[in-house]
Amino acid sequence: MSSSTGKSSSSTSKAAARAQQAAREKAAARKKKNIAVVAGVVAVAAILGVASYTASKPEKASTATAEKSSGSGDSAGSPREGVYPELAALARRDAKDPLAQGKADAPVVMIEYADFKCGFCGKFARDTEPDLVKKYVEDGTLRIEWRNFPIFGEDSERAARGAWAAGRQGKFWQFHEAAYADGAKEKGFGDGRLKELAREAGVGDVERFARDAGSDAARAAVKKDQEEGYKLGATSTPSFIVNGQPIAGAQPDAVFEQAIDAAKAEAAKGAAGKGKGKGDGEGDGAGKGGEK
Repeated sequence: MSSSTGKSSSSTSKAAARAQQAAREKAAARKKKNIAVVAGVVAVAAILGVASYTASKPEKASTATAEKSSGSGDSAGSPREGVYPELAALARRDAKDPLAQGKADAPVVMIEYADFKCGFCGKFARDTEPDLVKKYVEDGTLRIEWRNFPIFGEDSERAARGAWAAGRQGKFWQFHEAAYADGAKEKGFGDGRLKELAREAGVGDVERFARDAGSDAARAAVKKDQEEGYKLGATSTPSFIVNGQPIAGAQPDAVFEQAIDAAKAEAAKGAAGKGKGKGDGEGDGAGKGGEK
């Protein structure tokens, strides 16, 4: 009887040891992956920073202002010069994110870091983004994820919080359009002006909007996006990441179209490869939870 009990205890101990070892190995692998992602982001931050500066460097540094540092991107490199998986991993793909448009599982995600006081951001919003939405978002190819990146002081901060608050009532993109309309930024983004923009955007409860815009939650959300941009080395607005490829400045439509088309082709190639592997018995885990 005691021998049987001893064997049972020994088996239990071995099973517990194996479980502990497996847990340690899993934790180590997760830690290694996290370190690799962070290291990759840090390494590429300098690249995005250089791209941002190249796209927006002033002719005379002594006369540079925040507005001048927000570049048109004429000098930025050609599309698809460099693609970084670490940057692609920043896509949140949250289907409930009110500051995003497009399918959560779209093959291409464009992350946009922008400021409502930025003239070049306004130019992109009016002249380029609507065409990208019509051509790529509507057919399921592209998802656009907005990141508030206020760099022009308190007015920028208020506008960012107002945009977030509008999103709480499902009107972020309408607010975005109103705030980037011709001449809108010249009127400033004081509290009264934000309410006007909210009404123009069709926000149902303007008083709730005002409360949300002034809340700690709004400040925290804006700070989160802002810190993400700074960590990546973004020094001007607008700055973009298209499936891991950084693009700085309000580039011509063709730059974005080429980047999106190339990213779509790469995604299709990757999907075809996974499908082939699964068919050969090598992809048993493909397509299961959390792969979006």
